[in-house]
Amino acid sequence: MEKLITFAVPCYNSAAYMDHCVETLLTGGPDIEIILVDDGSTKDDTPAICDRYAEKYPGIVRAIHQPNGGHGEGVNQGIRNASGLYYKVVDSDDWLDPEALKKVLNKLRQFAKMQRPVDMMICNYVYEHVEDQTQKVMRYTNVFPKERIFSWSQIGRFRPSQYLLMHSVIYRTKLLRKCGLELPKHTFYVDNIFVYQPLPYVKTMYYMDVDLYRYFIGRADQSVNEKVMVTRVDQQLRVTRMMIDAHDLHRVHASMPKLSRYMFNYLSMMMTISSIFLLIDGSPEALGKRTELWEYLRTVDRHIYHKMKYRALSAVSNIPGYQGRKLSVGLYRLARKIYKFN
Repeated sequence: MEKLITFAVPCYNSAAYMDHCVETLLTGGPDIEIILVDDGSTKDDTPAICDRYAEKYPGIVRAIHQPNGGHGEGVNQGIRNASGLYYKVVDSDDWLDPEALKKVLNKLRQFAKMQRPVDMMICNYVYEHVEDQTQKVMRYTNVFPKERIFSWSQIGRFRPSQYLLMHSVIYRTKLLRKCGLELPKHTFYVDNIFVYQPLPYVKTMYYMDVDLYRYFIGRADQSVNEKVMVTRVDQQLRVTRMMIDAHDLHRVHASMPKLSRYMFNYLSMMMTISSIFLLIDGSPEALGKRTELWEYLRTVDRHIYHKMKYRALSAVSNIPGYQGRKLSVGLYRLARKIYKFN
C-alpha cells in the first residue's frame, strides 16, 4: 500500500540524538513511512534503536541495516525501498516541527488526489546553532509564489546566500527514480547532488511558507565544520565534478532559462567553496587541485568556465596572488559569520 510520504533517516552511530528526530516524524501519523537506515553503526546502540522503533510501529517504521556506505548510500537505500508518493531525507541529528508537518501533510494529501501530483514541494528550514543557541530561518518568499502550483518560468531571483537545500525540498518519489539519481558511496556533501541533478525533471512546484525542517548545526565533528571540510576537500571536489557532468546548462536554458540561471549560480557556489577550502589548505598540492578543478570545467564547457571564473560569485575565489588568496579566504569567513551557514 502506497504511503503519502517516506521519510528516510540515515543513521550512523546516532544513538545520542536520533530519538528526538524520529519522535517528531511520528507525529505525522499512519499516512507516513519512516525508513531508518542503519549505516553499519558499531560504536553505540543505533542498530537496536532502529529495530526497537520498527517493532513498536510496524505499520510506519522500517529498519534497514547495511554495511557502511556513507550518507549518500543511506539516501539511495531510502529511494530504493520507499513506498511513499513523496520522499524526504531527514538527518538523524535534525528534526521536523510537528505543527508545520501537519500543514505539509494536509497539502500533500490534496496533491495525492490529483491526476498528476506536484513534483516538488518547498518549505523553509531553520538553522539551529548550538554554539550560541540562536536560530536563522531560511525563507523563499522572494523567489516562489505562495500557496499555488507554479513552474520554473514563474520564479523570482535567489539571493546570493539563498539556495535550495536537502532540508527545504520534498520530491515526488517516482521523479527521483526516473532521473536516475544515485549518490556516490563514502562521500560527504552529496546533498548538493540531491538538490541539483533532479531539478530539470521538476515541472510543477508548490511553496509553503512554514518552518518545517530544523537543521542542527555547530557540533565539532559535523561535516560542515571548516576544519573538517578542509580534511575532506577531495570529497567536495568529487561532488562538484559530478555536478559539472550532471547537465548541459545550455540545453536547460533553451527550455527553462530561469532554472538554468539558478543552476549556474549553484554550481558557481560549489566551485567557490571547493576553491576556498583548497586555499585554506594552502599546500602546493591543494593549489594544484584547485587549478585542475577549473581546468576540468573548462574542458567540459569553455563558455561556462569563462563566465563563472571571471563574472560570477566564484570570481571571489580567483583573486590572483598570495594576497588575493588571503583576501578570498577572508571574504568567505566574513560571509560565513554574517550568514551563519556553517
